[in-house]
Amino acid sequence: MADQVKVLIVDTSRIFRSALEESLSREDDIWVVGTVRNGETALDFIQRTPPDVVVFDVEVPDVLEALGRIQGFNTANPDVPDIGVVLVAGGAGSNADITIKALEAGAFDFVTKPDLGDTDAIIKALSRQLLVKLLHFSSKRIFSSISMRFGLDRVVPAQPPEIKKTPERPGMKAILIGVSTGGPKVLAGLIPEISKSVTLPIFIVQHMPSNFTASLAHSLDAKCGHKVAEAQGIEPIRDRSVYIAPGGKQMLIRKGAARQICVAVTDDPPEDGCRPSVNVLFRSAAKIFGGDVITLVLTGMGSDGLKGLEDLKKAGAYVIAQDEASSVVWGMPGNAVSSGCVDKVLSPEEIPGEILSIVKGL
Repeated sequence: MADQVKVLIVDTSRIFRSALEESLSREDDIWVVGTVRNGETALDFIQRTPPDVVVFDVEVPDVLEALGRIQGFNTANPDVPDIGVVLVAGGAGSNADITIKALEAGAFDFVTKPDLGDTDAIIKALSRQLLVKLLHFSSKRIFSSISMRFGLDRVVPAQPPEIKKTPERPGMKAILIGVSTGGPKVLAGLIPEISKSVTLPIFIVQHMPSNFTASLAHSLDAKCGHKVAEAQGIEPIRDRSVYIAPGGKQMLIRKGAARQICVAVTDDPPEDGCRPSVNVLFRSAAKIFGGDVITLVLTGMGSDGLKGLEDLKKAGAYVIAQDEASSVVWGMPGNAVSSGCVDKVLSPEEIPGEILSIVKGL
């Protein structure tokens, strides 16, 4: 049992809790240590028997309060690994706003309930989604047979590139961001700070289903000086604007009428299983902007963005990867570092100052 992922399930429905517990408990690598109906009871349980991960339905009324107190528990107990929270949200996006708030408050990821009608089918599909999230969150401590079953490889950290003086690049034309697991919390702190001093347009691909990216854009828009919105159709790019790729669509940069530079949203197929795809954005930006972009590869599982990053780096782009210590999953940034395309590895708190140094030559 020492190598198992200890899971606490929080859901108002006793039937759903029991069904999910039964499904997850079939996995040798999962130990469901308890099921409770609300956040207050979950916190009492955590004080007695801390789990590794809490699976929390976002429809539980006190989810945000409980999440804040779990973060407080983590802060008060620095000698033990943090307790993670993965959310279960409705597939239609009816609770997208509270899901985004919970992600920004510290939940590391979420899954959506499939719209399959049959309860058994829903639980089976939901359990499969959860297993992937649970494995990746626990991957720094646990590497077991689940990884082989899902074909997920652990990233072997590479040595960060040698720290060198930041070159002045006043001709930069845009900031590109690729991010996945753990992204909303990082973006909530990063985008407002960048927008305080940099007017460049910002393009973000955050791996997220449709119906949720609009809520992400709305939340970020309320936090910063730039206008933040989902990209729509084909529109000319503007300074002091943040464009977020809509879930289930591809976002790219291209020339429009009169050769004006535009952001475009398409129904192009997924690339390496991703739509939106970081690769699609990065590759299109390399064609339009060449090396006159600052590129950020932030926390996330997998390697999306790596192919497009190689095109950007050949063109001369400046590339920053999030450091491993602050990443929920060091897949995307870790793979970027291993490729040799990264100029600096930084924490989210260090990134705005680095961007300002590049743009302003400070």
